[in-house]
Amino acid sequence: MFSSDPVGAVFFDVDGTLVPGTSSSVFLAGFLGHRDELAEAEDAYASGALDNRQVSELDAAGWAGVPEEQVSGRLDGLPLVSGITETVAWCRRNKLVPVLATLAWSPVGSHLADRFGFHAFSGPRLETADGRFTGRVARHFDEYGKRDFALAQARELGSTLRSCGAVGDSRSDLPLFASVGLSVAFNASAGARAAATATVDGGDLRAVLPVLSRLVTVTRSRPSAEG
Repeated sequence: MFSSDPVGAVFFDVDGTLVPGTSSSVFLAGFLGHRDELAEAEDAYASGALDNRQVSELDAAGWAGVPEEQVSGRLDGLPLVSGITETVAWCRRNKLVPVLATLAWSPVGSHLADRFGFHAFSGPRLETADGRFTGRVARHFDEYGKRDFALAQARELGSTLRSCGAVGDSRSDLPLFASVGLSVAFNASAGARAAATATVDGGDLRAVLPVLSRLVTVTRSRPSAEG
């Protein structure tokens, strides 16, 4: 449990949000040899032509036989937006628990949570055997799973999703955007912009803080019994 009596949480997407202009899966696929095929599939997901299960299975096949430690080492070079450390610190100072709500593979969520101090992370899991990836998906996870994960996190923290915020950029954030009290479309698609409370563009994650500060004001003004 989070020990500082939080007033809510902020759920941050990874791909396209913390990882600008691409996804962690496409970045890793560049080393694994199926980058172009995956990028095309992710574009098809964004347009609604493929679902998350189809994209995940295609991507997972490219991991077959790869040692787990090889992928962990590559994640140090993952391109990231500026200001993550400072944004996480701001959330914690304001009693908003920073959480990764993402469809990125679990090694990515685990890496970023450990590196920056996010409270928890979501995501699909790749199957492994004897320290290597098998090329199969052990657990699928989609945009509705992301929303449900956020709901479970809010409950664990003694809060509700209406007292929480979300920062994201694309189709995978839409169910969560519809459920939280405040949503920020950060460098986002047209669909995410239309669904969000506010839109922010820029190269530094701290640009979302003026919007998130509204959440601090609102949650602190509510009666404590609501949580």
